[in-house]
Amino acid sequence: MITGVSDGGLQKTTSYKVVLPFYVYGALSFLLACGLLLVNTSAVHSHYFHPQTLAITHLMALGWGTMLILGASHQLLPVIIEGKLDSDVLAYFSFFLAATGIPFLVTGFYLFNTGRILQTGAVLINAAVICYFLNVLNSIFESKKNDVYAWFIATASLWLFTTVFFGLLLVFNFSRSWLPNNSIEYLSIHAHMGLAGWFLLLVLGVASKLIPMFLISKYTNTKTMWWIYLLINTALIGFVLLKTYNINTRFYYSPFFLVLIALVLFTNYCYKAYKVRIRKKIDEQMKVSLLSVAMLFLPLLSLIIVIYFVSMNIQESKMVLLYGFCIFFGWVTAIILGMTFKTLPFIVWNMVYHKRAVGKTPAPKELFSEKLYQIMSVLYLLGFLLFLFGIILLNDVLLKAGAASLLLSAVFYVCNVLKTIFHKPQINGNNN
Repeated sequence: MITGVSDGGLQKTTSYKVVLPFYVYGALSFLLACGLLLVNTSAVHSHYFHPQTLAITHLMALGWGTMLILGASHQLLPVIIEGKLDSDVLAYFSFFLAATGIPFLVTGFYLFNTGRILQTGAVLINAAVICYFLNVLNSIFESKKNDVYAWFIATASLWLFTTVFFGLLLVFNFSRSWLPNNSIEYLSIHAHMGLAGWFLLLVLGVASKLIPMFLISKYTNTKTMWWIYLLINTALIGFVLLKTYNINTRFYYSPFFLVLIALVLFTNYCYKAYKVRIRKKIDEQMKVSLLSVAMLFLPLLSLIIVIYFVSMNIQESKMVLLYGFCIFFGWVTAIILGMTFKTLPFIVWNMVYHKRAVGKTPAPKELFSEKLYQIMSVLYLLGFLLFLFGIILLNDVLLKAGAASLLLSAVFYVCNVLKTIFHKPQINGNNN
């Protein structure tokens, strides 16, 4: 199957039949998560370990962020490793197992049914991640491409498996006491394995390849990327050890500063790629993607306040909510909103037109609506800021207004995704 991921040419990569279900599932999950956020804004006034908060968080983390990233990585992995995806069958299994498990898990949290419903979801999601993990490792092994980008993807996949397996232990710990302490004591370890090990590591590794590609920039610096890789993994392993052995919370600043250095290096990497770009005009999708890089520093600011509060034995529940919101509705969402319409149109364009050799065809960017995208972007930024200040001020009006704006942005996003996927052939001239 031939599909393109850059304006500069075509790349051999995964069939659209494998990839598109992840995009559709992720889009609908984002819509549902924003709807649940609007209905449950009162949860902001409660502790962060609240059934509705847990449900929305896991829907955003798994249904939205992870499913979109799984779909995109199945598409982009062959390009990055200059090989092919090892198994379409494993990719299908990873989708169907996750697509079935996520509703069980989210429903279990929402109703706080810690028995069969929650446990079934956790088991299915673990099975899905194992399929994905094996597929990634086999693909990289067969390609014999072991550069820094392959290491980013492989290690992120390992952290994803570690995250969901630890989550499985926490779920069963509610009723079977598999761990020494209650599940809430381990939440920060579980969360940061996923946030730093899965999301941050994978996104930085893939973005370091894609951002120069989409900017048509020849800039690359593998030495910098190796430093980023080492800093993030060292920080995460250090944090897990600090939490596991209950070492003085003041030492939590050490992993924080390692991640901060990594993000500064990555920001500089993106700036240098931007500076030497060939394409001078930056489209709306790239603007949102580059904005997501800047938005990485918002959760870091929240985190340093959380660390301070914990070290002073101050109730930090509101700041933890702010931290989580900045990550899932801020950074993760911004990078997906930006990259969806840089990758999805090429997938669909090749699905529709790759066998049509004669006649003028529309460009991939014409498969989605720029106007819808611009409206979505404005509504998203407005909603994010309103809800952000709603959390800080504990203001119900701002919370409702922000959630409503985010929901509208999700509606426009879903409409644009469906418009792209259901694009009908439009060819001027003769057709074979």
